[in-house]
Amino acid sequence: MSLFQLVAGHRSGLSVDAAAVAGSRDDRLGEGMGPMRASGHGLRLGGMSEPSVTVTEIPDGAAIIDVREDDEWEAGHIEGAIHVPLGELPERLDDLPLDDDMYIICRTGGRSLRATAWLNLNGFDAFNVEGGMGSWNIDNGKPIVSETGQEPWVK
Repeated sequence: MSLFQLVAGHRSGLSVDAAAVAGSRDDRLGEGMGPMRASGHGLRLGGMSEPSVTVTEIPDGAAIIDVREDDEWEAGHIEGAIHVPLGELPERLDDLPLDDDMYIICRTGGRSLRATAWLNLNGFDAFNVEGGMGSWNIDNGKPIVSETGQEPWVK
């Protein structure tokens, strides 16, 4: 299984667990949760369990990696977060902090779960942010900024 297959969600040659990580098109776009289910304080995907945290458990000054698409990022994102769209993750490893815990976020948690799984399988210390940007901004009222000059919003 190649790095690209796991991260981008291509299913050719994937094992059952890897196919669950890859998810459907709707999962990649954050529209669904596919085979994901809650499992204590972490999310389970197929046969895998990934560490997760709530928005309020993210330490001050932590490295936050936003894996949403460019238009979502531009509409509203966490100030200071690092933007690496999920499909670009394999090529952008040099943009990630090697020695720090990373908190991975998307819109609802599906894409960030896949990114967290892949990063952890490859030696990084990554945590999925439960509920994604919806939890960050809408549920917890944490601030976001926009690249458009307009009022920021979670897209």
